[in-house]
Amino acid sequence: MQTHVNVLKSMADETRLRLLLLLKEHGELCVCDLMHALAMPQSTVSRHLAYLRRNGWLQDRRGGVWMYYSLAAALPPFLRGQLELIGRELGHRQACMADRQRLAAWLQAKDRPCGE
Repeated sequence: MQTHVNVLKSMADETRLRLLLLLKEHGELCVCDLMHALAMPQSTVSRHLAYLRRNGWLQDRRGGVWMYYSLAAALPPFLRGQLELIGRELGHRQACMADRQRLAAWLQAKDRPCGE
């Protein structure tokens, strides 16, 4: 039961919700991509990503010196469903729209994936 409580508590933070929504929409992203999308420092983004990973939301992989994150393959369907519902409810909010716009501009300006 405590595991379920921790997983649901991880969604009780705006920054973590924004990260989850971006990863749901874009699949795998590098920490630098998420930093630009949220306009937050690396330390803040990394701290929230680590929290989400510890609580089962995310998986990560290292590519050279870069860390890439995506939704956990083992994420239960009911949590994917909750994330889908939250995306429909909050996706039109200013912060989420601005995140998507900043990420799109960053990905377009970036000439190659991180670490290449």
